[in-house]
Amino acid sequence: MNSPDLIRPEKLLGILFKSPNATAIYSGEEITILSANEAMLNFWGKDRNILGKTFNDALPELSGQPFFEILQQVWHSGETYLAKDYPAVLEINGEFKNFYFDFEYKALHDENGKIAYILHTAFEVSDRIAAKNLIYEKSKAEEQLTRDLGEMNEEYQITNEELLSINSKLENANKELVQFKNKLQHLNHTLTESEDRFRSLVEHSPVAMASLKGIDFEIDVVNDAILEIWGKDRSVVGLPLVKAMPEIEEQNFLNIITEVYNSGKPFYGKEHKTKLTINGNSVERYLNFVYKPISNSDGTSNAIMIVATDVTDQVNSRETVTEINTRLQIAMDASSLGSTEVELATGIMQSSDVFKRNYGFSPEVEFKYSDLFEAMFPEHRERVKGLVQEAMRTNGIYKTEYPIRWRDGSVHWIEAHGRPRYDENGNPDRMVGMTADITEKKLFDQRKDDFLSIASHELKTPLTILKASIQLLGRLRNEHFTETHIKLIDQSAKSVETMVTLIDELLNMSRMNEDQLQLEKTNFNLYDMLSKSGDHIRMEGKYDIIIKGDHNLSVFADENRIDQVVINFINNAVKYASQSKEIHINIEELKDRIKISVQDFGEGIDAKILPHLFDRYYRADHSGKSYSGLGLGLYICSEIIKKHDGEIGVDSTIGEGSTFWFTLPV
Repeated sequence: MNSPDLIRPEKLLGILFKSPNATAIYSGEEITILSANEAMLNFWGKDRNILGKTFNDALPELSGQPFFEILQQVWHSGETYLAKDYPAVLEINGEFKNFYFDFEYKALHDENGKIAYILHTAFEVSDRIAAKNLIYEKSKAEEQLTRDLGEMNEEYQITNEELLSINSKLENANKELVQFKNKLQHLNHTLTESEDRFRSLVEHSPVAMASLKGIDFEIDVVNDAILEIWGKDRSVVGLPLVKAMPEIEEQNFLNIITEVYNSGKPFYGKEHKTKLTINGNSVERYLNFVYKPISNSDGTSNAIMIVATDVTDQVNSRETVTEINTRLQIAMDASSLGSTEVELATGIMQSSDVFKRNYGFSPEVEFKYSDLFEAMFPEHRERVKGLVQEAMRTNGIYKTEYPIRWRDGSVHWIEAHGRPRYDENGNPDRMVGMTADITEKKLFDQRKDDFLSIASHELKTPLTILKASIQLLGRLRNEHFTETHIKLIDQSAKSVETMVTLIDELLNMSRMNEDQLQLEKTNFNLYDMLSKSGDHIRMEGKYDIIIKGDHNLSVFADENRIDQVVINFINNAVKYASQSKEIHINIEELKDRIKISVQDFGEGIDAKILPHLFDRYYRADHSGKSYSGLGLGLYICSEIIKKHDGEIGVDSTIGEGSTFWFTLPV
């Protein structure tokens, strides 16, 4: 029975808050800035040092503007505030500048319905406002020109009446007529310049713009930005819009433009899905756009101004983030992963429903940091707190397992991961964590260990009798048996010894799982003990065991258990590095530890498997060769050394050999 694969929490935590849209999150009546993405920080002209500050402290240049009061109204009322084309003065690189934004302040509630945060999303629309102002200025200029022309027409009529009634003043009238002609030429020149300026502004605007004239919506003025959106070139200038872009005929754009032209009221489109034909291919794009009517002096429309922004990337990015979040939630639900965030100062936790269920709490019940430790078995509390403190100190991730007791009395096992988060001063203020209920896995391991313990005990008695019988046969070998019989007896004795070793490993495993591995510590001389270790190898005469180091060092430890570790290292050197005829045992005295290492000069071990060598039941593949054993030897050695408050490890280089080592306290 295998436990399900779990998603690594550090990857789960790696996806959050990457939206390209300007976004910030506030909390509290003082409107504290909890978070802001890069787009929002760029709008403000700030860096991440403002996180954790209040709105007024972080953005003093907004003092006297209404944003703080609006945020407080949203915090108290819970009602969303939505604004369009809203002006703001911001300090960018020490300079105060005017900007315009579409923004939304949205109150977010916790599971109790209480306002917990305000979500601020914003889009800068300064270019759109600038375009509208340009259109307005052009309209005003045209109205002024119309008024000037009207006044000149009146003067012209008066002049004609005077010419008819006063012939004697013909020369003066002619002079005035010449002056009028010059003035009219000047006005026409001014009108032409105004038209040229308008065209130049449209064509050089960084915002996509176009002008359609007449009831047929003939394309009059365009810039490169809108041609890029349309997927067209300047050959469309002078064509009716529907002829230049026949693909829009099946969409609603012509109806919208016609309504704007007839009503004189602008139309604003937001993230409007549009199908365009570009290079013969149908392409979907999302557009923000404005259709603004341009009117004559009598108020009737004679043209339509288009201002557009391609927001396809933003929409696709948002949809991608939404899809990723959905998949992440599905994955977490499928793997029964619970997530939480703890405010260390208050103990307040924001936990998922799965996280609460892992501790025996229903989703609607409040779950506090103290509840977590209350559910934990007392003997594990200080250890887990120590891991949390170490993670905060090192900015690392802690991973641990511990048993808990639900409020109904049932016992469960939790696997937990966590990582700290820090405030602007670098102090840990939050802990983000994930948990999984591994009770079934623990029960399976317990059943497996129980079986191994029972099986090894049951096998011990008949194997002891078999071993004694073979030893008795061995004593009679030279008197009653042929060479073939003797060979069979030796093979049987060797097989029995292998079985005894395997069963001893199982018994040691059982004792360690039940925490019954007892140590009988004494003071003994390390060199003397190591000189006797591996005598069974020395007697064969195939390998030289060379001991180096201080002959007088003594340690306080369980001599038999330490000897068991050294013999295991030596046996592994013979088994896996048989071509290494020398095995070196080194004794080193460190600052507060003694280090013993067993070195061979064989093929070495692949670096990828080194971290797993001391895992329970792990057996490495050594160059495709098959070896007997349960994969428990090094695991048992590891547990023995841990019982002595020591450390154990291995260093290896391919082609040069391996060094297995352990340390003991002085």
